[in-house]
Amino acid sequence: MTDSPRAEARFLAPAQVAELLGLDVDETIALVLEGQLRGVQVGVPPRWRIEQASLEEYLAEQTEVSRRMALWRQSNEASFPEVWGIPRHRI
Repeated sequence: MTDSPRAEARFLAPAQVAELLGLDVDETIALVLEGQLRGVQVGVPPRWRIEQASLEEYLAEQTEVSRRMALWRQSNEASFPEVWGIPRHRI
């Protein structure tokens, strides 16, 4: 056996990934087709398998997007006139 990362890759069925993400199987396969998850079709008939590392990367990406959105919302809630020392006028 080789020591390449490919030899250690673990693949999950779309149903397993769908359960972890709280999605339908069709939505999970759509993520593969859109390139957001890496997957391959194996066997006869062909069945999708999704690389576990790809799922971990996708979750990390989604976590970062959520973190940035939270920071953006917080910055929008900040009152810049109050930060600058100018009182805010209410209408």
